[in-house]
Amino acid sequence: MLISVLVAACSTATFDTRDDLTISAHVKTALLNEPGVAGLRLGVETFQGVVTLSGTVPSAADVDRAIAAARKVRGVKDVKTAVKVQPGA
Repeated sequence: MLISVLVAACSTATFDTRDDLTISAHVKTALLNEPGVAGLRLGVETFQGVVTLSGTVPSAADVDRAIAAARKVRGVKDVKTAVKVQPGA
């Protein structure tokens, strides 16, 4: 009985890093399929379901499109951005 309680507690306290890898892969795919974002080089990192986008884009609208595409991916809890806007990028 005690062992099953401890196992249940441990399973909720850990997070499977494979889930983060899967989320990152799905976000990258979503970005490639998003018109206006597909040609941009954006980095994607995920930690416990929180996605961080990085890179340089030509406009703030591109940042908004990338964030919106990432938020649609199943398993994404939040999206943070380290994307810099540089016209002509």
